[in-house]
Amino acid sequence: MNIEFNPQTILIILGGVALGWVLSYLKSLLTIRKHKKELKEYQDHLERQMKITDAGNKTLMADMEALKKENENLRISVKTLGQKPGRAELRQFNLYDNALRKMMLQAPGFSSAWESALQEAEREYEENEAGFKNIIGKVFGSGSSTNDTVQIEHKK
Repeated sequence: MNIEFNPQTILIILGGVALGWVLSYLKSLLTIRKHKKELKEYQDHLERQMKITDAGNKTLMADMEALKKENENLRISVKTLGQKPGRAELRQFNLYDNALRKMMLQAPGFSSAWESALQEAEREYEENEAGFKNIIGKVFGSGSSTNDTVQIEHKK
């Protein structure tokens, strides 16, 4: 296999190399275009996400500022209410009440029965304040209303 390098053969070889180079160049241009388009999509997506995150952060910061202001207002209100006349005495009364309860639980004898009765009375008082017994009375009715209807029927 002896190949002669005449001008025609050299032109064919150079033409093949040139054609290969052109095809490779076109393929690389298409690949670069595809990657640029993909990069642009990623940049747009990132920009959208950053806008959404920024909007969320702004609302959180606004909420936090509002809560800080409310907290400061409540702190001032608590200090103001604590300085009203009679508040110091009420605080002292609560301290004595707490100390008395602790002492009664630790003392032997009647104090444990007294403390349990007191706690039961407090629970009933809180239920009455919350309206729990009133709701039960409305649902199940009171005992006096059924007796009244029996007496009315009996009189007829």
